[in-house]
Amino acid sequence: MSGKTHPWGAPPWTVDFRPAPHTLPEQVDFAIVGGGFTGLSAAAWLRRLSPKKSVVVFESSSLGQGASGRTGGLALAETAAGPLPGLSDVLAGYQEILRKLRIDSSLELPGVWELGRSNTANKLPICWSDSGDLKVVRTVPGGAVDPGKVVAGLGRAVENAGAQIIEHAQVHAIEYSNPPRLQIRRKVRSHVQQTEIRASQILLATNAFSLELAGLRGTAQAKLTLALATRPLTAGQLKAIGLSSRHPFYTIDLPYLWGRLLESNGIVFGAGLVPMPASIDALFSKPSGPSAQQSAEPNLYRFDVRKGEAAESFCWLESRVHKLHPALRSARITHRWAGPILFTEGMRPIFRHHPRSENVMVLAGYNGHGVALSVYLGQWAAEALLGKRPLPDWR
Repeated sequence: MSGKTHPWGAPPWTVDFRPAPHTLPEQVDFAIVGGGFTGLSAAAWLRRLSPKKSVVVFESSSLGQGASGRTGGLALAETAAGPLPGLSDVLAGYQEILRKLRIDSSLELPGVWELGRSNTANKLPICWSDSGDLKVVRTVPGGAVDPGKVVAGLGRAVENAGAQIIEHAQVHAIEYSNPPRLQIRRKVRSHVQQTEIRASQILLATNAFSLELAGLRGTAQAKLTLALATRPLTAGQLKAIGLSSRHPFYTIDLPYLWGRLLESNGIVFGAGLVPMPASIDALFSKPSGPSAQQSAEPNLYRFDVRKGEAAESFCWLESRVHKLHPALRSARITHRWAGPILFTEGMRPIFRHHPRSENVMVLAGYNGHGVALSVYLGQWAAEALLGKRPLPDWR
């Protein structure tokens, strides 16, 4: 990632890859909008499956500055809506994709603990104090990954396959002609270039951004989710809090909390959303009325993790972490960061053609379950764009 201070803070991993510079083309076979897990996976597989086709990824910022580089790194087997058709082998498929693309991801799959506050929960291996006693209810398939390594590895895989990645190229509009045309703004030194590019097919993989561009305004809500990381803990501390087995975890009741160990033995904890929804019901329902536009697409860039609502939320999260267990009372917080997340109706991913064009595909809305799923669906999107696989019906 860039060394420049970002208002959303910095996670404890880096993206040690920058794509080669390219000029904007006049036309391209496949235009991928969004350089995160989804877009990069799709681009790499498009070139592997159809090496004679031109593929360009347009990223409005730099790789790793969106959701993919700012996730907590929990790799889960299912969607937030539970099992859906065509997604019975997400983790196996994810591992296979990482292997075929030769990505060193530090993936560990010990299983993920679901934590609950009910009286029937087990006492071991952990018992934390957080609005009741948090204990392990069950173990589900999954684990954790280094998001920075995955973004960088996918970026290298895209370039090695012969596709191009163009950073700081913002697609601000699409003309739904035949073929479609992308209107792109690109900042070069001190001035902004405006360019129109023809594309035979387009994949919109911007997730929580460009809701209007993707035809999602009013049907999805973008928020920032918060996370922090502690300094490395000793083996004794890890044993005391019950994390020696390195299982990631998340709660199945409120208040929500999730986390996982880093390779350094620091711990990532996450919870909280900004801007806060008026209620949980409001978060998962379709916005309506005069305020729908504002609630569907807030200006997330105005949030600085050091100020206002976000800073207050971090103080609340840090206090919770220190009170979970005596071994965490003195744990020093080394990183604080936020990442965008998109909530959809029914918590189902959105994977469909754009309502205005069969030549434009939209893939977004993982509801916090996108680490493995987004890469897996990126491959599916590549196959769909090439006519090798139909889109799913998740209605």
